[in-house]
Amino acid sequence: MISVRNVAKTFTLHNQGGAVIPVMEGADLEVAPGECVALTGSSGAGKSTLMRMIYGNYLAASGSIIVGDVDVATAEPREILKLRRETLGYVSQFLRVVPRVATLNVVAEPMLAVGMERSAAVSRARELLTRLRIPETLWELSPTTFSGGEQQRVNIARGFAHVFPAMLLDEPTASLDAANRATVLDLIDEAKARGAAIIGIFHDEEARARVADREIDVSRFTPRAA
Repeated sequence: MISVRNVAKTFTLHNQGGAVIPVMEGADLEVAPGECVALTGSSGAGKSTLMRMIYGNYLAASGSIIVGDVDVATAEPREILKLRRETLGYVSQFLRVVPRVATLNVVAEPMLAVGMERSAAVSRARELLTRLRIPETLWELSPTTFSGGEQQRVNIARGFAHVFPAMLLDEPTASLDAANRATVLDLIDEAKARGAAIIGIFHDEEARARVADREIDVSRFTPRAA
C-alpha cells in the first residue's frame, strides 16, 4: 500500500548562499495493508522528514513514493489533494482547523468530503468524541478554545473518522493519560484489522511495542558524507 524506493532529500539554504544540505538518501520501505511500521532513530535522524515526504509536504529530491497508485514524488498538486482526501490520513501532533467551526463539524468534515451522508458522518463523529472522552457540552464549541490535551484528542478523532486505506501517525499517544492512550491504541488496532497500512512515530516504547509489526531505523538513510 505504501512503497518508498531509493528516496533522497536535500534542503537548500537560500539565505546562506544557496548551500545544499543532504539529509536523506537511499530510503527504502514498504508497508502492506494491515501492517504498522514504526520509524525509529535519534532526534534529527529524519523520521518527520520522511513522513512529510510521504504526505507530500516535502518534495523528494529523487526516488519514488507510491501510496496506492499515486507516486507522491511526481504527482500534481490536485492528485496530492485527492490522495489526502480519500486514501492517506495524517494524524499530526497539532490540530489545525478553521476558527469558530464546531468540534462536531471538525471531526465530521473528512467524511463529508468523500460523500458520506451527513447523518452518518455526525453519528461517527459523536462516537469518536465519546470514546476519546470529549464532553458533549464542548461539541458545539470550536476546539481552538480547548486545552492542549483536548485538542489532541479532537485531532485524533478527526484523523480516524474516515476509513483511510493508509495512515501516517506522528506521536499519536504523546501527552495522553492512560485511559485515552489505551483508546488511541485500540483505534490503531482497529484500523490495522480493517486493512489500513500505517506508518508511525512513537516515542512511547510501550505503545510502539503494542501496535508496531516492524521497526525501521531511519538513521540508516543518513547520507554517508554527513
